[in-house]
Amino acid sequence: MTRTDDLVLTGGRIHCPDGTLETGWLSVSGERISGIGTGTPPAGTHLDLAGAHVVPGFVDLHCHGGGGGSFTCADADEAATAIATHRRHGTTTLMASLVSAPPDELAGQLAALAELVADEELAGVHLEGPFIARARCGAHDPSVLRDPEPGVIDALLEAGRGNIRMVTLAPELTGGVEAVRQLVDAGVLAAIGHTDAVADQVRAAVDAGATVATHLFNGMRPLHHREPGPIGVLLDDERVTVELICDLVHVHPDVLRLAARHAGRSRTVLVTDAMSATDVADGRYRLGSLDVEVSDGVATLAHNGSLAGSTLTMDTAFRNLVHGAGLGITDAVAATATHPARLLGIDGETGSLRQGLLADLVVLDDDLRVTGVLRRGTWVGGAPVPA
Repeated sequence: MTRTDDLVLTGGRIHCPDGTLETGWLSVSGERISGIGTGTPPAGTHLDLAGAHVVPGFVDLHCHGGGGGSFTCADADEAATAIATHRRHGTTTLMASLVSAPPDELAGQLAALAELVADEELAGVHLEGPFIARARCGAHDPSVLRDPEPGVIDALLEAGRGNIRMVTLAPELTGGVEAVRQLVDAGVLAAIGHTDAVADQVRAAVDAGATVATHLFNGMRPLHHREPGPIGVLLDDERVTVELICDLVHVHPDVLRLAARHAGRSRTVLVTDAMSATDVADGRYRLGSLDVEVSDGVATLAHNGSLAGSTLTMDTAFRNLVHGAGLGITDAVAATATHPARLLGIDGETGSLRQGLLADLVVLDDDLRVTGVLRRGTWVGGAPVPA
């Protein structure tokens, strides 16, 4: 990594909250953005970006691993490998997701990740299960699923030492709605996912404080015109942020566009749901306790062919939303950075290009491919070379 002080990026298209500066400059001092503008740039070390796009660093709320490393292995080195992999693709803020496992095993995984959270390499931990529905468990081991008992939740929160930021659960389970209240009271985001609930059960959970839809459409009862189920309620309720896996495999581009347009910029976030095979070769991998086959970049369970996370990176998700689903760059910036940062309560530090915020940004070429990543004023993998 290359640290840079008094850096001035010039000649780029700077995508700011209030609009795009078509030929702007952005200055960095230490870890922070020190200025943004047009016209004559300030003194400093100038880097001409020759019309490249400059967008905020990506914020991924839902990621299981990458580069051959997994967050579920209770191995800090594997976790560091996954973090580095996604960082190269522009993810400057990452939350580690754990799959369903027995509570004592989850406690060990939480302990292994604690130092990475303390060092701000991770933004926290997301527990995707074990409080989910067997009928919609997807790539989770059904033998370890359980109802969300208050004592178990308390024990996991204690083991997490404040690092658990989000928990996905199925509200139709015994104690599901009460668990939502318990999590919200503890300052944790309650997310609805891997659920076979009907609309009224989902609505009760949202009324209790659930505010996130875990990878909308995937791992939940499908939308029906007489029983809207989770999708109808979560997509239509203004209180709920919807996650979308934008690999064009989990959700068809037309459906992505419909969902993102309905939820709007203030409620749509893109996530990778990436597993350890991300950015490495096809082959056989593990997701939690289950074997996964990866072929042509698509991850499926070895025993039944069910989708098992993805091999998606956030730069590809950004590009897919624009080129595949036909939305604008402004929509992609909101869905990959601004809104997820706001959801985590860190939008005063990152998630947009504003003076005083951390210098977390991604430089993209005309095809929206990464040419440079700056995290806290440090280039990840070296500074971009202008075309």
